[in-house]
Amino acid sequence: MDQPIDSFAARARAADAALRALFPATPLQRNDHLSARYGAEIWLKREDLTPVRSYKLRGAFTAMRKVLADGTRHDFVCASAGNHAQGVAYACRHFGVRGTIFMPVTTPQQKIDKTRTFGGDAIEIVLTGDYFDRTLKSAQDFCAEQGAHFLAPFDDEDVIEGQASVAVEILAQLPAPPDLVVLPVGGGGLAAGITSYFAAEAPQTAFRYVEPEGGASLTAALCAGEPVTLSAVNSFVDGAAVARIGARTFARLADVPPERVLTAPEDRICVTMLEMLNVEGIVLEPAGALAVDVLPVLADEIRGKTVVCVTSGGNFDFERLPEVKERAQRHSGLKKYFILRMPQRPGALREFLNFLGPDDDIARFEYLKKSARNFGSVLIGIETKRPDAFAALTAKLDAAGFTYRDITRDETLAGFLI
Repeated sequence: MDQPIDSFAARARAADAALRALFPATPLQRNDHLSARYGAEIWLKREDLTPVRSYKLRGAFTAMRKVLADGTRHDFVCASAGNHAQGVAYACRHFGVRGTIFMPVTTPQQKIDKTRTFGGDAIEIVLTGDYFDRTLKSAQDFCAEQGAHFLAPFDDEDVIEGQASVAVEILAQLPAPPDLVVLPVGGGGLAAGITSYFAAEAPQTAFRYVEPEGGASLTAALCAGEPVTLSAVNSFVDGAAVARIGARTFARLADVPPERVLTAPEDRICVTMLEMLNVEGIVLEPAGALAVDVLPVLADEIRGKTVVCVTSGGNFDFERLPEVKERAQRHSGLKKYFILRMPQRPGALREFLNFLGPDDDIARFEYLKKSARNFGSVLIGIETKRPDAFAALTAKLDAAGFTYRDITRDETLAGFLI
């Protein structure tokens, strides 16, 4: 459709065209495994395959390109512990400009090294602050002192415009607009950009938005009618765990019906990550798996339809794989932890072991307290192949008079003991 040259859709197309200097359009791939499971045409928009393995490069590059368009030399600053830092570093090297990237002292070395690799001599990394809010303040103070340009990770119109290039590519890669697009939401830059472009170019397409359960900032903002700061955030989904959605991004999402925003439990996301890795060979970070994770919830709605899931990033540190597996097993009911009151008598342990089924395996066994004369507390972790195996085990424990407590979902105790 004809639009003014300065329309948002026109600017998004210009951003997409400019990005071809960095990388080709990311693949939009039909996923046979998911399509067969849900009786739908499931397509994955593989933003995990950009040069920095996330869509963040799009916004950083676009914002930097537009700032530099006036011909004046600028230095750039950002605060990030992850994908935004890598996108800014890559863009700085491409444009040959200086960038200072502030990262928390607690940032994993792997992320620091990747950012340095992407930026090379064009960037300086400053490690400061144990928590991100302190890192952000240091970056902003530095900007004020040096007169540099601060590149926001999501709450910036140029960044939103750059992220909208994902939508430009989706519509170019399909013969007709999809019935549904499923988007991850953190600070809202990606969701705001894609939603705005589709509103202009393919308004018949529906959307579902997915937030991590421990960082549902869009849900909170829709309930309040304005951005609000969450009192606590679970940082596991580090690419989307944002305490407050951006003011500019929310302005573009404020009319989203709350029922179209879904939350994904962190442990369930781990199940999705492992499935995509083991079945499809696709490495996704927690935020990158959000859109795929809610497909079971949408199963009835999407049958027979064309659905695009945006896999937003694949920067996954494999040192986290044991944690992901652990959380996935617990969510699937295949692993549980108990505190067991074990009688201090000969044969008591043997009696307990006889209760275990053929597929049950002891993954953890630790005496917690042996000061009592007649009983001792034992932390025991058990893995099995079928969730219903635990019902059989606890029935045997009850019949034998063993005292136990299932602490699998007790976050406080599990945090101390597991």
